[in-house]
Amino acid sequence: MRVNGRSIRIPVTSQLARRRSSTCLRPLLFLFLVLFFWLQLYFTHIANSKADKGSSSADNDTVSDSISVFNMVPSAYQKYLTVKPSNFSGDNVPKVPDPYEIQRNIEKYNEMQTVLNQNIYGPLYNDSLVLVIQVHTRIMYLRHMIVSLAQAKGIENVLLVFSHDYYDDEINELVQTIDFCKVIQIFYPFSIQTHSNEFPGESPGDCPRNINKEQAIASRCNNALHPDVYGHYREAKFTQTKHHWWWKANRVFNQLEITRNHTGLVLFLEEDHYLAEDFIHVLGLMEKTARVTCPQCNIFSLGTYLKTYTYYDNAQKKEALRLVKKHQIYSSNAANSPPSPSWSFQVLPSLYQHYQKVEQTPWLSSKHNMGMAFNRSVWHEIYNCAKAFCTFDDYNWDWSLQHVSNNCLQHKLEALVMRSPRVFHIGECGVHHKSSCTSTIIISKVQKILQLASKHFYPKHLSVIFMTVKKKPLKKGNGGWGDIRDHELCLNMTIPQR
Repeated sequence: MRVNGRSIRIPVTSQLARRRSSTCLRPLLFLFLVLFFWLQLYFTHIANSKADKGSSSADNDTVSDSISVFNMVPSAYQKYLTVKPSNFSGDNVPKVPDPYEIQRNIEKYNEMQTVLNQNIYGPLYNDSLVLVIQVHTRIMYLRHMIVSLAQAKGIENVLLVFSHDYYDDEINELVQTIDFCKVIQIFYPFSIQTHSNEFPGESPGDCPRNINKEQAIASRCNNALHPDVYGHYREAKFTQTKHHWWWKANRVFNQLEITRNHTGLVLFLEEDHYLAEDFIHVLGLMEKTARVTCPQCNIFSLGTYLKTYTYYDNAQKKEALRLVKKHQIYSSNAANSPPSPSWSFQVLPSLYQHYQKVEQTPWLSSKHNMGMAFNRSVWHEIYNCAKAFCTFDDYNWDWSLQHVSNNCLQHKLEALVMRSPRVFHIGECGVHHKSSCTSTIIISKVQKILQLASKHFYPKHLSVIFMTVKKKPLKKGNGGWGDIRDHELCLNMTIPQR
């Protein structure tokens, strides 16, 4: 190199040293930058974790519970929990079913009355058990219910009737994979899904829920003259459940060919119920016990709410009970609904003893509507009270059945109720509760309960306890059922069809 006009030679060793120094600095600089960005990301993550601690903890718990639930299922039945890839159209967009195509499929299924697996398990006998399961859209709960049914002793002799008010290919495929007993699907033909812009869905001319009667008459909206007992007009999303329950009961007892001569018990369940493996044995034992000790008992309940739940947190209990007692559950605002039940499952195994107890008590809709069973003779009495059921101003089928029992039946509903439940409610979301429909926390707890109690299953006899209930007669319902169109649709479902 040149300095002040003179050429100076730098030793080769100095040049090599400089190059080596430069070479060493580059990795150090790179490591420094990596460390700097990593620290930024780390502290940002810590800050976000603190802000979302509750959410992330819940997510971790959900994943952990889901794994635990799956591992507790026998490998032969894990297939019912396996989710298949969704169907996509050519442009990778989910295929939206055509309502008219759905309606045609519903009519086809209801007309054909196809019974799956009948060639394997034989015909339905008059005294066989029939299970009727009301299904909406909560497929995750339905999967676990099917797993519980698959593990039940004697299930191969049962007929499962899945009654749907929503047509879904994934749900249909799941039901049609059942291979442990006879299965038939029926579809409620007047659903909101297929009548989204007309009654019994929401019609364009329907009165808004909270409009007063004078305004409704002035606007000439549908059914303006008939608000409910609280002055509100109908909401289709609430009325459908009662319609569906009444339709499926009429369908099973009065219209299906396979149950034409059936005289045995029909057990009513829902998609978010979970059953103990000995529920068929226990139900048969309850029927035998009733013949000897309680001839007037005409309905059986396998699920007991108050013995299995701590219904509400202490801070919420007073307000929740106030809402229930005043019949103000009916509301389109979820915030006005009672809080979701919380579990105290640790005390439950003590309920299961070598000899187990049943309570003889008047049937109460708020306590005995889960996993209830009755036979055709009881149905005939209820059926003859169709007007009382269909015109009672309450959108709940169970409260309406309570009204029928109190005011119409010659023999009021007298129940035998298991103190140690065989049917559990696992749903954490629904009409009134809008919490996550993907949580498996309660399912995990139910599995643990049943695992601990299994040594006390299959009791040889039941001990009957006589219970007296001091309850005022049901004077008025929860509303939501003042529309005469609902009355007429409900009554029309009782018309015999073949």
